[in-house]
Amino acid sequence: DLQICQHRAPTCCTKKMEESYQAAVRRERTQSIQALNFELKYMIVGHITAFQEAFESLLRFAENRTSSLFETAYRPVAKEAAEPVKELFTDISLYILGSATTVESAVFRFFDSLFPLVYSRLINPGITELSEDYTECLRLTRQDINPFGHYSKNMVTELSKALWASRMLSQALSLGIEVINTTEHAALTKECSRALVKMQYCPHCQGLTLIRPCVGYCLNVMRGCLASVSELDAQWREYISTLEYLTNEMAASHDLEVALMAIRNSINEAILHAQLNGPQLSATVDKVCGQPKHREGNLSSDYIVPVKEAAEPQTFIMAHTSLTKKRREFITYMKRSRTFYASVAERLCDGDLVMRDSSTCWNGEDVV
Repeated sequence: DLQICQHRAPTCCTKKMEESYQAAVRRERTQSIQALNFELKYMIVGHITAFQEAFESLLRFAENRTSSLFETAYRPVAKEAAEPVKELFTDISLYILGSATTVESAVFRFFDSLFPLVYSRLINPGITELSEDYTECLRLTRQDINPFGHYSKNMVTELSKALWASRMLSQALSLGIEVINTTEHAALTKECSRALVKMQYCPHCQGLTLIRPCVGYCLNVMRGCLASVSELDAQWREYISTLEYLTNEMAASHDLEVALMAIRNSINEAILHAQLNGPQLSATVDKVCGQPKHREGNLSSDYIVPVKEAAEPQTFIMAHTSLTKKRREFITYMKRSRTFYASVAERLCDGDLVMRDSSTCWNGEDVV
């Protein structure tokens, strides 16, 4: 009653054993592909973690650098500006990790929150009381009256270019893991499991427990079983090319590190622009939002403090070097895996499964 291991000679196998063999080849096929995938998956997961750690390190440094701008140059707004600065860098981090937020909305939200502070503490420090309604009016009119000139839009442009490549790379790495996980659990067809039993276990039914499949036979069976997996070859090669493109983009004109470091300077230029245009801004705001309560005299000139560029300490240089090194290592490894899905059958037939150094092997029907 055997369905797979039919043979002219007497056999020690039963139909129930054949069913056990089919369960075994399914399990073994999954385990062997998992073993092949392990190194590749380990490298991608490792680099996802390394990239994220390097991103976070750069973001923390850029955030501290931006906060220090307010503490050293714009003391009157430093305390209240801390929260908008924190929100800006949180939004940037979420954007890189793939959330639905945009760079434009993050930057404009920051400047919307900053304008009431700059207007009431730096441009008109004589304002004694800022009501919620008046603060909201300043926030809402920020984009219309454009107090920060072209600096806010320039910041959006520069950050968008730099962060786009980082965001795409982050999403691409996650996609790579998803693809690998999917191939590990691809279902075996009935024909494939029968062919694997015939190749690996039917010799046992003749008492030939030490004989192994011939190399050419193994390749034919594995290529048939893994046809759906090897179809990924063209897309995987394209995927590796895309990763290469993204890492080059990050290292070239869309340099993440440079863009993050430039945030401090962009904000400083924006605030200076608003202060220098203080009288015109005040006149426009008075028309739109009305006049708030003032103390006597105008103190705005006392609050224009030229800001010195903070020196780049060792921590930033280390984070920058770490990210550059990680990118280079990662893409070198991934380029080596370009043929991964084209060569799965060859790699599965390359280990202990086949008999390479013997004059005899199993061809599916007999020992040859």
